[in-house]
Amino acid sequence: MTLIYLAARYSRLDELNRYARQLRALGHRVEARWLLGAHQIHDGVLAVETAEDEVPPQGALFAQDDFEDLHAAGLVICFTEPPRSNASRGGRHVEFGIALGLGKPCWLVGPRENVFYCLPQVRRFRTWEECKAETARMV
Repeated sequence: MTLIYLAARYSRLDELNRYARQLRALGHRVEARWLLGAHQIHDGVLAVETAEDEVPPQGALFAQDDFEDLHAAGLVICFTEPPRSNASRGGRHVEFGIALGLGKPCWLVGPRENVFYCLPQVRRFRTWEECKAETARMV
């Protein structure tokens, strides 16, 4: 059994929760707190993005949760988007970078959005089904 962290654009939350359920059914653990749906700053999003002096408390709390969840994970799977296809805040790239820096196994599902996804230690899958099949072999 592996503790897996799933990283993706927050707007893909429902999709990632489906994948988390599939991984759990295979015997893995997926416990990233952002998947619970409470890690979105709704009314205060501009306060987080434009804060200059004070650190917005919600933003710091959510970042700390994700940081701790990444540290605990045995595998990080990052779901990417076609390059230059949308405007997003890009937290998944930071999560991926933290995982790389920690020496965690890092898998990619989707296109290579930047050069760091080209590193030889990054395993890439074109589809979720390919990735899920590989996680089934890990149990």
